[in-house]
Amino acid sequence: MKTQSTISLLRMVFVTLFSFVLLQSWSQNPYLPMWEYIPDGEPYVFDDPDCPGKKRVYIYGSHDSMITGYCGRELVTWSASVDSLDRWRYDGIILEVKKNSNGEYLHQEKWSDVFYAPDVAEKVEADGSKTYYLYPNNQCGGRNGMVAKSKRPDGPFEVINWNPENPNETIGDLRFDPAVFIDDDGRVYGYWGFEEACAAELDPTTMATVKPGTQVLRHYINQHKDPGIFRFFEASSMRKIKDKYVLIYSRYTGNGEFGLPTSNYTLAYAYSNSPLGPFVYGGTIIDGRGRDVDNFSRPIATATINGNTHGSICEINGQWWVFYHRQTGLDEFSRQAMVAPIDVQVTEGPHGKVYISEGEYTSEGFATQGLNPFKRHSAGIACYYTGPKPAIHNWPNKTFFGSYVKPLRLEGVPQGDPYDLSVNHNPVINNTDGSIVGYKYFNFDCTYGVPHLQLKMNVLPLGVDAIIEVYVDSPYPSRGGKQVGEFKLSSSQAKKKTELKADVSTLSQFQGKHALFFVVKSVKKGKSVCELHDFVFTVK
Repeated sequence: MKTQSTISLLRMVFVTLFSFVLLQSWSQNPYLPMWEYIPDGEPYVFDDPDCPGKKRVYIYGSHDSMITGYCGRELVTWSASVDSLDRWRYDGIILEVKKNSNGEYLHQEKWSDVFYAPDVAEKVEADGSKTYYLYPNNQCGGRNGMVAKSKRPDGPFEVINWNPENPNETIGDLRFDPAVFIDDDGRVYGYWGFEEACAAELDPTTMATVKPGTQVLRHYINQHKDPGIFRFFEASSMRKIKDKYVLIYSRYTGNGEFGLPTSNYTLAYAYSNSPLGPFVYGGTIIDGRGRDVDNFSRPIATATINGNTHGSICEINGQWWVFYHRQTGLDEFSRQAMVAPIDVQVTEGPHGKVYISEGEYTSEGFATQGLNPFKRHSAGIACYYTGPKPAIHNWPNKTFFGSYVKPLRLEGVPQGDPYDLSVNHNPVINNTDGSIVGYKYFNFDCTYGVPHLQLKMNVLPLGVDAIIEVYVDSPYPSRGGKQVGEFKLSSSQAKKKTELKADVSTLSQFQGKHALFFVVKSVKKGKSVCELHDFVFTVK
């Protein structure tokens, strides 16, 4: 019979091996490197042009490189093998604004060739080859209907619809937030609009203009201020699932809906038996506010109180996912790519329905088995960050009472491992008294029964006496939260990066997935006690 010490030793060996294996992956949210800011992500599974017979997932989004405004003057793409969703590859710039010999942009208007949320459509040619059409949502006057194409899903793309009478303009009818869908019969449809939903059948010879003999369908979904819940704001995206046409879009919620103020931070869906409707409202797919309730059962936003969102759904190896983005910082100009698993069910036939479950805003991303406690994590993967008054964050006026994720940027793509925590991190800042920072979910199976657990956290102290309490399941004891440890901060600590340690031995009693929370306690109200940088569970 094995002794207890032998069992403990074997468990610790297992834990070491388990943590080493998972250390090699990056599958949590945000699923791209944290210095990369790609919102509006449209996911597609396409053939890998370099590996015949293999498939890759490609993400096409705008690029928040303007820093003080939306998006950027270039579009980039990332991709991952359908069999390795824990490692995304930077495929480079696929379309950008060209400069003249003096290094100046060709147009100097305020929104000159800034690319908002794009879409991509794959067209199968008569010879069986495939052509990829990119709709970059160009915000430059006269170029709003720009279309580019490539023989590869990762580009580069070249514009194909320049106006022969004016080489600075393009000929095309799609406008804000374009989405293009090619049906099984080869017919092409376009969807677009801001605060008004527009759609039309497109001419397959131009892939840019409305098909002759047809017209634009306007207001086919209620506008954003119309009564009812079926209200369109922006972010059109079309998918076909079996015999149903599923429209994903950003919905404008009503004031008081879900117990929160009005917002366009939710993705919703509608479905139809035909590409141009009529559409039936389905429901919410993801809410970027991270809806929850506080200690008094009042609805709160546990992430950003407001913002925008754009994305779509994609099936990968039999599992459906919703791709969307989150805000970081205190504006909407540093948005990061996020993902959540969802369930999609379709009843075929003329009276059939589409059911899509609502995804949960978490830190897990593709790591649906739960995050590994023995892997070091950036504090910036937090999916829950509030202040002492989480329901009334004054967004976007920057009067913010609690914790939030600070965006950090790098010029270009780092050499070596882009997921190295030395460059791949976002700190959580403004950690004032009453602030809560949370992570959903960690898998504590590998710590079960392991003695002498501790939690190490790298912080930047800010000269304030404070305690950071560590909870699992909930930050509120009245809602089932259990305190498992605490960190102490002193006003005498040097204001430099410091490693704190907390005894969390009681965690060895937990199995399965649990949420983790840090709760800040300080007598200095409204003053940040530290910056949170990264943390990891270890054995003493």
